[in-house]
Amino acid sequence: MTTERTLPTGFVWGAATAAFQVEGANAEDGRSESIWDRFCATPGKVRNGDDGSVACDFYHRYPQDIALMKELGLDAFRFSVAWPRIVPDGRGTVNEAGLDFYDRLVDEVLAAGIEPYATLYHWDLPQVLEDAGGWVERGTAEAFAEYTEVVARRLGDRVTNWITQNEPRVAAWLGYGLGIHAPGRSDLGEMLAAGHHILLSHGLAAEVLRRDVPGARVGIAFDLNPVYPETDSEADRAASWAADGENNRWFLDPVFRAEYPQDIVERWAPAAPPVLDGDMATIAAPVDLLCVNYYTRRVVRAVEDGFAEVYQGDSPHTDIGWEVVPDAFYELLVRLRDEYAPAAISITENGAAFEDIRLHDGQVKDPERQAYIASHLDAVERAVAAGVPVEGYFVWSLLDNFEWAEGYRRRFGIVYVDYPTLERVPKSSFHWYRDFIAGHRA
Repeated sequence: MTTERTLPTGFVWGAATAAFQVEGANAEDGRSESIWDRFCATPGKVRNGDDGSVACDFYHRYPQDIALMKELGLDAFRFSVAWPRIVPDGRGTVNEAGLDFYDRLVDEVLAAGIEPYATLYHWDLPQVLEDAGGWVERGTAEAFAEYTEVVARRLGDRVTNWITQNEPRVAAWLGYGLGIHAPGRSDLGEMLAAGHHILLSHGLAAEVLRRDVPGARVGIAFDLNPVYPETDSEADRAASWAADGENNRWFLDPVFRAEYPQDIVERWAPAAPPVLDGDMATIAAPVDLLCVNYYTRRVVRAVEDGFAEVYQGDSPHTDIGWEVVPDAFYELLVRLRDEYAPAAISITENGAAFEDIRLHDGQVKDPERQAYIASHLDAVERAVAAGVPVEGYFVWSLLDNFEWAEGYRRRFGIVYVDYPTLERVPKSSFHWYRDFIAGHRA
């Protein structure tokens, strides 16, 4: 790793969470059912039948978690707003108690000297909207713009940095295509319609934020997995390009080029997304911040019907089975600079799940996670030195939390959560990250 630090003065150091994964209090203060509440209640969908009804109880315990952020020396905290807390029926009546919670949260974050980064959608669609068709329906994008207006008008006097959508690929591909995330639907046409309407909702929300929030900086967060061919054969290279198209270019190209990649449009032609006149221009309104969530790469080989992922048995992997490849992270960032020229990039999620064990003295030592974060921060430093406009880094996650279909089996936090007691225990990676940030500032 480099010894000379190359990150600029003013680089933003942060940590991230998401509402459904940490808040709990799912039936309190007027919050309605979300698609993840319903998914968790469906037998066989979530490991061990886990749900988010309590999670980390961040809804009640956020002051102590903000104290941990202050101890870390964070510049910024990324959180998400729960749509079912704000507009329980998806559209229409606003729940003031829900807005009041985020008022208190933002005020306390700011009082700690930390900048709030608000994500408007991190997968918790009100179930009532799903019952009306969910993201497959264009009306859901319009409802999202209305919800954005409500949140912007309440928080926009204090929140400048906004992320409209978190990982549209996961929300659409896993939720509507593969059925392994909420709402659990499995249809190619519905998947593509959902993906398009999520992107459209981003564009509509961006218009609202720029109108209602003076000086708003608007971004969208993509989970980007660089794809490599197993061999240098023409077939494998074509397969990797197709995989890249389905998972990366399908979302980057609309935002930065106002078009879907033509090779994948042809591949999916029978189930084309419902693009109307003006949609692509709305989606491609300039973003101030490209938010990158990176965890791993993919290696694929050509098979008869397209491509198949190839497990890299000789590489280190996290507890969730993801290959650890910081060089792929560096190469991704350089590619984004060269091919899409974003005004600025922020790493809004990066981290690793490992099987953490609390020792007899109460401590949690996680050298594997510490090494993962260190190697990926080194990749960021190399990218910045190469001219990539990365302005910030948010570790995922501040807390161990509800990890979607994996329930509470996977731990990503730099703070251990003892779920029976909800005690917070900073891990060794927490202390390392605190000292790393202080070292850069010094």
